[in-house]
Amino acid sequence: MTLWCHSASPGFLASRLHLHTRSNNMMPWLRGRVLKVLRSERGFCGPHGQPPPLLDPQDIVATWEAISLGRQPVPEYFNFAHDVLDMWSQLEKAGHRPPIPAFWWVNGAGAEVKWNFEQLGQQSRRAANVLRDTCSLQPGDRMMLVLPRLPEWWLVSVACIRTGAVMIPGVSQLTEKDLKYRLQASRAKSIITSDSLAPRVDTISADCPSLQTKLLVSDSSRPGWMNFRELLREASTEHNCVRTKSQDPLAIYFTSGTTGAPKMVEHSQASYGLGFVASGRQWVDLTKSDIFWNTSDTGWVKAAWTLFSAWPNGSCIFVHELPRVDAKVILNTLSSFPITTLCCVPTIFRLLVQEDLTRYQFQSLKHCLTGGEALNPDVREKWKSQVGLELHEGYGQSETVVICANSKGMKIKSGSMGKASPPYDVQIVDDEGNILPPGEEGNVAVRVRPARPFCFFSCYLDNPEKTEASERGDFYITGDRAHKDKDGYFWFMGRNDDVINSSSYRIGPVEVESALAEHPAVLEAAVVSSPDPIRGEVVKAFIVLSPTYSSQDPEKLTRELQEHVKRVTAPYKYPRKNCPRRFLERSKGVN
Repeated sequence: MTLWCHSASPGFLASRLHLHTRSNNMMPWLRGRVLKVLRSERGFCGPHGQPPPLLDPQDIVATWEAISLGRQPVPEYFNFAHDVLDMWSQLEKAGHRPPIPAFWWVNGAGAEVKWNFEQLGQQSRRAANVLRDTCSLQPGDRMMLVLPRLPEWWLVSVACIRTGAVMIPGVSQLTEKDLKYRLQASRAKSIITSDSLAPRVDTISADCPSLQTKLLVSDSSRPGWMNFRELLREASTEHNCVRTKSQDPLAIYFTSGTTGAPKMVEHSQASYGLGFVASGRQWVDLTKSDIFWNTSDTGWVKAAWTLFSAWPNGSCIFVHELPRVDAKVILNTLSSFPITTLCCVPTIFRLLVQEDLTRYQFQSLKHCLTGGEALNPDVREKWKSQVGLELHEGYGQSETVVICANSKGMKIKSGSMGKASPPYDVQIVDDEGNILPPGEEGNVAVRVRPARPFCFFSCYLDNPEKTEASERGDFYITGDRAHKDKDGYFWFMGRNDDVINSSSYRIGPVEVESALAEHPAVLEAAVVSSPDPIRGEVVKAFIVLSPTYSSQDPEKLTRELQEHVKRVTAPYKYPRKNCPRRFLERSKGVN
């Protein structure tokens, strides 16, 4: 904590205390923290009662971080909008944050939106009034958010928190069947979407009796829909945030399993609202001067991970509309804007390193992250050699915050997903939940007994059997397989259900995918199990070819790739069925 002297009138303490502890603007637990600091010996500059120093806002962030790390108890009441965003708004007005936006959106065609925390607060209170007054949403009611990367997604996410409504994000590629299932299963009362998806909602809305209001983010109107932009302009900026308990629901994510329909994963106000502060500082390395760009689709949990890691640390969230994944657009954006921190899935980094990176200058970029799938060591080395920055891999699930990570400053072992991320106790266990020794492959597991980590998901909604089945002994079983080395680094092997058993050999798909990715012909590779009458299962690879290899003889290239895998990894792992095909520009599935 940094403290400094301030020359002021005898009323200075009262005025500073008023700034930091007004009952309408600070939680009781945080107000107590501030009072403790101001009353401590370090809160004064001398023995004669001179005015106390200003409180460094980093002390407030440190308190949130301590909770995130499990070093302080979770408060009974917590609301991210009220206790984090509105706090930064106050500190911003007091001059305790650099003059950079809190939210910065561009679309690549000249349009731009910039909000500081005060403006974000005003706009999100307008949105909260729309949800409460127009949509009649009450605390605990559920709302689906199916929007592309538009500013309204962030506004409505914060508005849901202000009103106590539970947000249910979804990707824009959802079909009518997907929408119908999600609306019926969640019993969502409202949905907000854009022009492209509204016709699909209309097709199935009659079969969703809980759906009462439909909001459209558009510059035009549509029968049966309310125009959100028009309502937002007319709404008041005054709104009293609801008081939510830390364990009250905040969000629901649908996550696909190996069998059956997608499950509903529920997170609480605290699990997301405070659960990412530590990883935001230690893995993402964010400060109040950083501008953080995560290219993730708004329907994936990584978009929320950015929101809840950046804003507690006072950082700016940068967003490019990016309607199509385009490597050149991403690289030009990094060159044109003062982005300090970049996060992309490995698939996008694989695309980026296909470009001539020496043609670009990233003058502000200082930290790069990746997650969501295994990172091939070859991609990491190419990025590092051409850009000069490491790729810090992280690992987590919809059910968790960050489980493992290569934090800033730690030694990176290429191919490893890093070490356990506090407050989690992460172990490799067998199918009965017994801890396995270093080097032995098993289930990636997180200890949930005797105490369940607060940043864990609450449950699989309406599915107690699945919730119970996800735990064995003292551990939650992620469904992923890995081994841990003697230094505590975790090495991903594959999903439990993805492991290929060929002639009693257990083969992790990621190992084969990584081997294939090292060949210059391979832009992307996906490895699956294929039935075989002799071996039970064999490895089958689907391959997206680099453009320069698309015209080569398929049979010859297949043999070349098979021999390449035999050289790079154990020979029994080579693909016996290979499906090379020409690269086609895609955006779906890249998050």
